[in-house]
Amino acid sequence: MTQDAVRTVRAGRRTVEVHRPGKVLFPAGNGPSGDGEYTKGDLVDYYRAVAPFMLPHLRGRPLMLERHPDGVGGPRFMQKNTPDHYPDWIPRVEVGKEGGTVRHTVCDDTATLLHLADQAALTLHRWLSRTGDLERPDRMVFDLDPSGDDFARVREAAGLLGALLDELELPSMLMTTGSRGLHVIVPLRPRQDFDEVRQFARDVADTLVAAHPGRLTTAARKKDRGDRLYLDVQRNAYAQTAVAPFTVRALPGAPVATPVSWDQLDDPALHARRWTVADAVEQARTRPWAGITGRARALGPARRRLDALRG
Repeated sequence: MTQDAVRTVRAGRRTVEVHRPGKVLFPAGNGPSGDGEYTKGDLVDYYRAVAPFMLPHLRGRPLMLERHPDGVGGPRFMQKNTPDHYPDWIPRVEVGKEGGTVRHTVCDDTATLLHLADQAALTLHRWLSRTGDLERPDRMVFDLDPSGDDFARVREAAGLLGALLDELELPSMLMTTGSRGLHVIVPLRPRQDFDEVRQFARDVADTLVAAHPGRLTTAARKKDRGDRLYLDVQRNAYAQTAVAPFTVRALPGAPVATPVSWDQLDDPALHARRWTVADAVEQARTRPWAGITGRARALGPARRRLDALRG
């Protein structure tokens, strides 16, 4: 198949056209392990295979799309507004903003996911709330961002944060970012608004920093962090986004933001780019978050426990 061909892919009741499936989006040999080359067709095949595991984390959520029409070496476009030329069957949601509205794309099915791949939307960034109640998140995210590439610090911070969340009786999930760090994600009942959730997340982070001031920080400015790991809670705000589970990152080798179990935190092979489009589906099939996503909690009891800990 030539680069300029059009390939048709069946997705449920729909057929999606993939234009220029041979176009290289990830050149060969630029990653840390001399990674292979990946084309748009490879991206479509990956998203089609991972769709059953990925779609539950996307449905009903406004998306911001990170598009790279010329591959990872070309210009990047962050797309919030859904173009008029997108098929009518792709869901949209109108979200108010200063001076108007934004019509975000919503991905509820495999056909939509494949259309976004055809648009070279490599990375999907999702809201932490759903269209039925945009003001109240059902996810809380802690982004563990190291100052360098020392993943041992990320591993240590994740363990400390997971232990504190356990003490607060909040279930939590672990995900590689596909970049440098880890996300720790807490499923919530959508009862508190974003301001309350972000304040709670900040208080959790401040509690950890107070106990480990030489290793952790909540300083937003890089110059104030030194070599400490940054506990970032800023994504827990209205209209902010976080990378979606199983999304591909626009980095050499096509790494994937991949859910992992807490037991895997002790695996010496674990690192932020451990999985790529070549093997992330195998990890998805282990269902590392099984039984956790359905254990959403309201923050009221956890707030009382945290306040008691903080004295």
